[in-house]
Amino acid sequence: MEHPLPTGKLPPALLTRLLGKIPRSDKRVIVGGRYGEDAAVIEFGGRLLIAASDPITFAADRPAWYAVQVNANDIAAMGGECRWLLATVLLPEGRTDEGGVEALFGELSAACERIGVELVGGHTEVTVGLDRVLICGTMLGEAGPGRLCLKRDAREGDHLLLTKALAVEGTALIAREFPEKLRDLCTAEKIRQAAKLLEEPGISVVIEARAALDAGGVHAMHDPTESGLAGALRELAGAAGLGLELETGEVPIFDLTNKICSHLGLDPLGLIASGSLLIACEPAASASIIEGVEAVGISCKKIGRLTAPEAGLMEIGSGRKRELRRFERDEIVRLFG
Repeated sequence: MEHPLPTGKLPPALLTRLLGKIPRSDKRVIVGGRYGEDAAVIEFGGRLLIAASDPITFAADRPAWYAVQVNANDIAAMGGECRWLLATVLLPEGRTDEGGVEALFGELSAACERIGVELVGGHTEVTVGLDRVLICGTMLGEAGPGRLCLKRDAREGDHLLLTKALAVEGTALIAREFPEKLRDLCTAEKIRQAAKLLEEPGISVVIEARAALDAGGVHAMHDPTESGLAGALRELAGAAGLGLELETGEVPIFDLTNKICSHLGLDPLGLIASGSLLIACEPAASASIIEGVEAVGISCKKIGRLTAPEAGLMEIGSGRKRELRRFERDEIVRLFG
């Protein structure tokens, strides 16, 4: 093996090449496997079926709850309503008992019930070679006419909005998985506060996605996950065939996130970021969308705009303009590695 691939998502060029080789024959498939899109979309009569699949690989704490949230986010970012979940649960050999499995399924069931989703199937087994529970969820949802949001529909000149703050999930994950790395930085109470970001403001974007769509003027949405906001911006612009300008000074970030990243030598722009919703919208609608999202108790802010493709992917901050930072793997992998 001459060039082993790094941990994390496949490189965009490789993934695009692989997906480009897949035959396309069913005309009911509106969106198939495509770089940058969160889910597949299939026409079923007068409704659209949306299907998303995401694994939980980093989190050892509450993986079942995580699986429901991140898969629901992918459906919401496409403009859909979550309906059904299938879960493949792989359990580590020698470290799994009936009580643990019952607790895991209780957590999975409770998380589904909370957002009105029914757990309809999947697969569960004890597997060799694992050091933690791995869950791969497949969420199915529906979208009615006029509600579907595709990243390829984003337009030049669109404003880019971001809800909540940068790297909510990454901050909570670090506090939950590596509290010992933070003891020289902050108190035990501060570490607990960071861990609680998982639930408050939380990593679900279902509520703000619905509020943004209700406000009108949304062209595309994206749920930043691995490789953080920078990765999500690249995926959105790539899917739409556009350039962008990110105003780094406008990107909201918690003080605690800043301190943790600085302490650990991590760049928050490339840190796993479930919990924030990236929205591309008509400039004239951005104020009403921000108002609508904030009306449901979630902060929202303009952070940039989409540009002509020849303008490239740029970030503007500290009085200079440069190419948007690129992360070959998520920043959090450096801690797990």
